[in-house]
Amino acid sequence: MESPEPSFRRRLLIESLSVLAADAQTQVAWLVRYAVMADEIALDFDHAFSMAESLVTEGRLAHGVVADLQRINATLSEMSGAENADRWTRNVLSSDEGWALTRQLARRVLVAEVGEWQQPLPDITVVR
Repeated sequence: MESPEPSFRRRLLIESLSVLAADAQTQVAWLVRYAVMADEIALDFDHAFSMAESLVTEGRLAHGVVADLQRINATLSEMSGAENADRWTRNVLSSDEGWALTRQLARRVLVAEVGEWQQPLPDITVVR
């Protein structure tokens, strides 16, 4: 299968970071709007993160943001598993330390890449 074009991959990354960077109230509203669970935020990031190294290689993503992206990925991974199910509810988005850290890191990457962290949240299509 052919890899998506770089501008598409970069857009996916920026969009996933935009959702991660949003304040908790905005994240909850986005989740409600599309009737998806909080783990969708992490799944979207995971998909986009898998393409980050190729974006760096192609010169479409600054190498300096990779450490923050890796830390986001590690934090979300640490939060996963059945023993952490309570960390994936809409109610804890505003109080969980892991979500706060990923929000802070995502904001830093967005500022570095697009100049400001507040970005429009993406429209998504959910196939059920």
